[in-house]
Amino acid sequence: MSSIAGTWDVTVKSPVGDLAVVYIFTDSAGTVAGTASSEAETVPLANVVSKDTAEGRRLTWKQSVTKPAKLNLEFDVTFTGDTLSGHSKVSRLLPKIGVTGSRRA
Repeated sequence: MSSIAGTWDVTVKSPVGDLAVVYIFTDSAGTVAGTASSEAETVPLANVVSKDTAEGRRLTWKQSVTKPAKLNLEFDVTFTGDTLSGHSKVSRLLPKIGVTGSRRA
């Protein structure tokens, strides 16, 4: 399977509207790390896990943001080639939020 490494333009469908976020992923010997940058802030990703599935490579991670509100988010996406899709969750009580993205050339 391909690597997630690179810069990704991601749209998070939130209740307050679409949020544009730039993710930068690195993949060193199978260990994936990254950051998420919006107009408001740049935050590190935590607990990044990558594994192969029949649909593509699945990537999960957590991130905390302070703007527009203080939130702890959990992401679960699948990527193939230069596209990704999946969801984010704020809590078990709220519905999943759609996430889509594409890798920059």
